[in-house]
Amino acid sequence: MEQSERDGLDVERIREDFPILQREFRGEQVAYLDNAATSQTPDQVVDAIAHYYRHTNANVHRGLHHLSQEASVAYEEAHDRVAEFIGAEGREEVVFGKNTTEAINTVAYAWGLAELGPGDEVVLTEMDHHATLVTWQQIAKKTGADVKFARVDDEGYLDLDHLRELVTDDTELVGVPHVSNTLGTIAPVEEIGEIAHDHGALYFVDGAQSVPHMPVDVQAMDADFFAFSGHKMCGPTGIGVLYGKEHLLEEMQPYLYGGMMIEKVTFEDSTWHELPWKFEAGTPPIAQGIALAEACDYLDDIGMERVQRHGERLAEYAHDRLSEFDDITILGPPADDRAALVSFNLDDVHAHDASEILNDYAVAVRAGDHCTQPLHDKLGVPASTRASFYVYNTKEEVDKLVAALDDARQLFA
Repeated sequence: MEQSERDGLDVERIREDFPILQREFRGEQVAYLDNAATSQTPDQVVDAIAHYYRHTNANVHRGLHHLSQEASVAYEEAHDRVAEFIGAEGREEVVFGKNTTEAINTVAYAWGLAELGPGDEVVLTEMDHHATLVTWQQIAKKTGADVKFARVDDEGYLDLDHLRELVTDDTELVGVPHVSNTLGTIAPVEEIGEIAHDHGALYFVDGAQSVPHMPVDVQAMDADFFAFSGHKMCGPTGIGVLYGKEHLLEEMQPYLYGGMMIEKVTFEDSTWHELPWKFEAGTPPIAQGIALAEACDYLDDIGMERVQRHGERLAEYAHDRLSEFDDITILGPPADDRAALVSFNLDDVHAHDASEILNDYAVAVRAGDHCTQPLHDKLGVPASTRASFYVYNTKEEVDKLVAALDDARQLFA
């Protein structure tokens, strides 16, 4: 019996919820191993989107008619559901936007531009995604603040001693990816939060790669801000979430202006709506938000502990299989201490070429720098191939990946 079955995770049953996994290319059934970029969407979530458009479609917080009232209630309840999923206190702390990137930019522009100045510091890490690195880099140019980066060691772990050296009383914000999208490293977020708060700094966690794969409690990690996307967690594209502690969001001024986020407007001035609506200018992602709540239900029905165990065991299995070959270099921590992804390189074969060969075998992976170009530069590689796993993936798909790589090796020999 498979370990996943002993844990109560019926992968074959779960796969039935994802018709796209039955697609074939050149007679080969697709092995979708690009989940760190975007997960697939189950029928239950697609049905929630369709139900909204077929039965409830109307703008929210604007109309007094029945459809608008129904849509408004469903949209507000979606905030409640997402707040529950991540351990927030309530909807006031959950802002919907397009994606993780927009959530990061909301904090950068609504808080960073107002609070940062010369002599202030933002401490990030060498494994940060471009969405974090580039955003704060540009904010620093506008404000005169400095951005510093905590080192990643040779095994792919964050150097906490170096982080402690960097965080001083001049540090205004510490940002960290909960899970590295390139290395699979799981950061000790609670410990990092203590380091930040001991120096009076705010603490921002990028949860794009953690919320889909493990139980998350933003209050337990004492994050001041936390961001993630729906499309990596069985939800739709076009929806992301910014969690912020209520008192911080209350103090911050919005940086997008327009309808819905206002309370009163005169020709001279405007006042803002209550949380979280003051940060959701214009028509919001209504259908996407409702569908994201359905994705939370879907994952909770499986059980996030089971989701985590399954993904990490597949990553461990893939790490072990790839380690059988002397000409494959694996990036990141050991097999038994990583999240649900493995990035690697085949000697003398560019990651893009390897990905093309894998595509011929209907194995879908990501090749490139994964929006972590500075990290790849530090590691001395121009790119890497990344296989990332989710609840519907199997060991057989890992074996298919390894077999296709063996053929790639022969082709480029």
